[in-house]
Amino acid sequence: MARASSGLAYPERFYAAAAYVGFDGSPNSNDMDIGSRFSTDVALILYALYQQATVGPCNVPKPSLWNPVEQGKWKSWKQLGNMVSAEAMRLFVKILEEEEPGWYSRASNSVLEPVTDVQMNHNAIVEPIIENRNSFAETKTISAENGGLIETQDIDVVSEGLGSVVVYDQWTSLPITGQRPKGRYEHAAAVVEDKMYIYGGNHNGRYLSDLHVLDLRSCTWSKIEAKVESKSVETPSPINITPSAGHSLIPWENKLLSIAGHTKDPSETFQVKAFDLQIGTWSMLNTYGKPPVSRGGQSVTLVGTTLVIFGGEDAKQTLLNDLHILDLETLTWDEIDAVGVPPSPRSGHAAVVHAEHYLLIFGGGSHATCFNDLHVLDLQTMEWSRPTQQGEIPVPRAGHAGVTVGENWFIVGGGDNKSGASETVVLNMSTLAWSVVTSVEGRVPLASEGLSLVVGSLNGEDILISFGGYNGHYNSEVNVLKPSHKSTLQSKIMEGPLPDSVSAVHNATNPTRDLESEFEVGQEGKIRETAIDNFEPMKSKGGETSEHILAMLKAEKEELESSFNNEKLLSLQLKQELADAEARNTDLYKELQSVRGQLASEQSRCFKLEVDVAELRQKLQTMETLQRELELLQRQKATSEQVAINAKQRQGSGGVWGWLAGSTPQNADDA
Repeated sequence: MARASSGLAYPERFYAAAAYVGFDGSPNSNDMDIGSRFSTDVALILYALYQQATVGPCNVPKPSLWNPVEQGKWKSWKQLGNMVSAEAMRLFVKILEEEEPGWYSRASNSVLEPVTDVQMNHNAIVEPIIENRNSFAETKTISAENGGLIETQDIDVVSEGLGSVVVYDQWTSLPITGQRPKGRYEHAAAVVEDKMYIYGGNHNGRYLSDLHVLDLRSCTWSKIEAKVESKSVETPSPINITPSAGHSLIPWENKLLSIAGHTKDPSETFQVKAFDLQIGTWSMLNTYGKPPVSRGGQSVTLVGTTLVIFGGEDAKQTLLNDLHILDLETLTWDEIDAVGVPPSPRSGHAAVVHAEHYLLIFGGGSHATCFNDLHVLDLQTMEWSRPTQQGEIPVPRAGHAGVTVGENWFIVGGGDNKSGASETVVLNMSTLAWSVVTSVEGRVPLASEGLSLVVGSLNGEDILISFGGYNGHYNSEVNVLKPSHKSTLQSKIMEGPLPDSVSAVHNATNPTRDLESEFEVGQEGKIRETAIDNFEPMKSKGGETSEHILAMLKAEKEELESSFNNEKLLSLQLKQELADAEARNTDLYKELQSVRGQLASEQSRCFKLEVDVAELRQKLQTMETLQRELELLQRQKATSEQVAINAKQRQGSGGVWGWLAGSTPQNADDA
């Protein structure tokens, strides 16, 4: 928990903080008090921020070398450069809140409203406002308990480009100029030299092939009118750059490589397209070896000079979990048959490489369900394993995006076809511990599927930048988040070599747990060795010295430690196999339930068809009977008509003479 105020707004809040620290307006006010309450570094930066906020950039002459205190203060102030006053005020208050969280309630000029505990690093809704032709972003912090607004006074001045980002661990919507790309998802993004490139994607079921670039310094969009090479030396036929979605965009040398992706007219060939950033043309790379089948929703990870491709969904909607490697220097494909239990077939997952040694796969989805499992591939032994995750494990999701900052893997967005994932989470890849960075509420682009996420830079600090996504409508917003220093601290666990007694598979899955176990064994051995060393040499009844006893005890100790390590390793392996079997069983059960539902639906449809066929057969038999009766009646009618005709003919056979004689007509036979 951190403390925040709901009373004073800026700049009054800054002046209250400055008065609490001891600044009364003069450059040298209460230096002794400030130096005794804070460390030297903190005192210097507070002084510099106060001067920057109240006076402006440092333009005073450099003090004499004989006064190191004044020289340190001058240097700290000078390093702030042209930082705007409002940003200096915010940073001053932020540092004070980190050093003394309860300063607001203890301030001499007490606030009118009580201090309220709020959960920091939570939802931040940014609403741009215009004041005196200057753009501001008003950050509203959401309570972790009931989601109600409890703070609306923190205003961040939006300066040019990413300089507007001054709040840590909160998503901020940037004011963008220029021709914004249309909303989309399943596109691809990459950053090259402070420029974010967006290529392709899906909009309203239509695949796109446009290429846009966002200048991260000026936050200006522009569209690139890319050309297409008509012919190449290797391929004399014209090149067709088809629109695609679900592809990957990888910066390589002076090119952007577009890998795979869904197209309207899918081919069986895995396509690798290259956009030359210098001449602005698309070309198709000719690769060698056996390429993978075409697909979309796969993961493509750059490891050294190779691309590692995993999973995805092919043109026949078949989910994949195969593993392929493309050497970018020789453009040669290689299919990898890794050992161990691989992740189940999936698409829309996220992948990352850690320490150029381990490939991590998280989440994704099949046709029936979404996953939140974590798999690790040792790139040296090509062995799959499934480690035990720690901390706040994320909810199942697919269509999310991930980037790394140091050894921290940030995951944003995604969903489970019912709702979007609202939490931005981070995984420490050394400890495999998850934690929540922040959370958003409502139907916002950050809780959508198919968004992109890249890493930019601001004054030496990393910035997460997201674009697009689909959550009921197609988004085109740009949001940024600056991770706090605490979330990007480098872990010291991996600096030393891992113990030899732990297998390579378990090293890949949970190095922290291995080190803890080894530490426990080492501590136990150290205690026992200390106790043994404290024995004084003494003679036994058999004439044996304590040295023999020590040797026996040490040998027994080593044997017990060896047995203990073997048993522990066997136990860990069995637990891992059990976890893998349970996960596999869960996945198979879900697939079985889905198949059972489909089978029941098909059985119901077949039964209905059989009933319809029986009814049609009965009607056909009735029609045949009626046909036969009709034919009989027609024959009877024909006979009756013939008899009538014959009778008429006989009546007229007597002639005129018979009529004159007054005799009645007789049959022809009588005549």
